[in-house]
Amino acid sequence: MIGSLSLSNPQLESRISGALEAVEARLLDVVTRADETINPPTSHLAKAGGKRLRPTLALLTAQLGDPALATGEGVRDACVAVELTHIATLYHDDVMDEAPLRRGAPSAHAVWGNSAAILTGDVLVARASQLVAALGPEAVLAQATTFERLCMGQLHETLPRPAGTDPVAHYIQVLADKTGSLIAVAARYGAMLTGAGRGVERIVEDFAERIGVAFQLADDVIDLAGDSATTGKTPGTDLREGVDTMPVLLLRQALAAGELDAAGQSILSALSSSDLRDDDALAQVVAQLREHPVLARTREMAADWARQAIAALDGLEEAVLEGTRERLAAQGAHGPEAEAAVAEARERTAEVRAGMEDFAHLLVDRAA
Repeated sequence: MIGSLSLSNPQLESRISGALEAVEARLLDVVTRADETINPPTSHLAKAGGKRLRPTLALLTAQLGDPALATGEGVRDACVAVELTHIATLYHDDVMDEAPLRRGAPSAHAVWGNSAAILTGDVLVARASQLVAALGPEAVLAQATTFERLCMGQLHETLPRPAGTDPVAHYIQVLADKTGSLIAVAARYGAMLTGAGRGVERIVEDFAERIGVAFQLADDVIDLAGDSATTGKTPGTDLREGVDTMPVLLLRQALAAGELDAAGQSILSALSSSDLRDDDALAQVVAQLREHPVLARTREMAADWARQAIAALDGLEEAVLEGTRERLAAQGAHGPEAEAAVAEARERTAEVRAGMEDFAHLLVDRAA
């Protein structure tokens, strides 16, 4: 088990687990490097735990490049930077959503206030930027582009959707920007910082963005069908916060097309007229959604995006071998030494591809 990911290959897991432990230690060091006033809020969410999905994926894709760099300082710092960026967005999201809890603990704004929570998120983005700055201009550009997408995704979710825009397509783009982009840059960093090659970077980035969408669609299912004892959240929290997730958007899409059944119409009526701050009212709407076909459709959409992600890995071996040969030629390696390295890269790629498929199934199967 590495982070929250259980791989089917113990050898691959053992190569990554030690590096992930080092990433965790580095993360906790970075969030506690100020003083007794600043450290409590900046370390609040990091200490509360998390899946560490992004660092895990970066360490997986790093196995596709130079083995000497795969668990080195550059890759580990990229893992920390991506996780810091993710945590920073949670501080900001909780302020916007007025969420009382995060990871089973009181949210930062509930403890220190909105202004402090926003500034804490900004501090963590600054620290992430400092780490990325040491990785070179290409990594800096990738971080800046990703952070722009994160913000634009949040804006598209927050601001009114333009008239005539398909709500489902709009929402998928929001998920790709808000979640997929950061998972994608994590995967790209692993390949980029180990010299895996441009082709490998493109493939793992495509895989990761698609799996990010699948992950969020699975979360939409879990928000309604999950057990509060397991998730730590009241079922229907998104509904209570006024967020139209995919099941509700599918109802609205059917309504606009004149195809919504009576049960769906009843749900939409309850959403518009009920006080969902009342636990009984919320539970009633959640129960109706659990029985409606839109929940199964959302679950299938998540599975489909996961299948698309796995399909995006086609051509991975060829891209890794091409990148390996280019790297070996640049290093002046020839003959039996180069042949052995290429053979080892082929074997490693098969292991990593299986690990990435494990990763995809883990993120989606939890909504089954």
